[in-house]
Amino acid sequence: MVEQVILVDEKDNPIGLMEKIEAHEKALLHRAFSVFVFNSKGELMLQQRAAHKYHSPLLWTNTCCSHQRDGETSLEAGGRRLSEEMGFTCDLEEVFWFIYKAPFDNGLTEHELDHVMVGKYEDNPVINPDEVEDYKWMPLEAVKNDIEAQPEIYTEWFKIIFKESYDKLVKFI
Repeated sequence: MVEQVILVDEKDNPIGLMEKIEAHEKALLHRAFSVFVFNSKGELMLQQRAAHKYHSPLLWTNTCCSHQRDGETSLEAGGRRLSEEMGFTCDLEEVFWFIYKAPFDNGLTEHELDHVMVGKYEDNPVINPDEVEDYKWMPLEAVKNDIEAQPEIYTEWFKIIFKESYDKLVKFI
């Protein structure tokens, strides 16, 4: 199945569909989502991307992220992808959305209107090895400090999203 993304304008109005890789090659604005899952200790679940991913392999990032499918709400998409990648679901709440652009060395560009969601979960995930290499729980302040100390081990979009959402995420935990 060819994965498509929803092209949007700067107010999140859909303007068409396009194959995911083409949208990233052309750096066109499209809808996306990022999920941040916390436990009761206020720790964030991070995932390490699988080694065979076509971009950003083995880099650490937020709990999961992807693109909504045509006709799918952001919350439905977040729950679907959380289950596919991390092997669990939890209640999600959309916190805000914003637009960012992150070019990669391979010529692709993430230009996304990103819906940021948060959830709570207490157990360990059952990671899908096709998507995820590893996971870990980290306190939010430790993530912030580690991004500053070792930015090269994190995905470009996670660094942008984390900076943009830090103040909002602190309020959630």
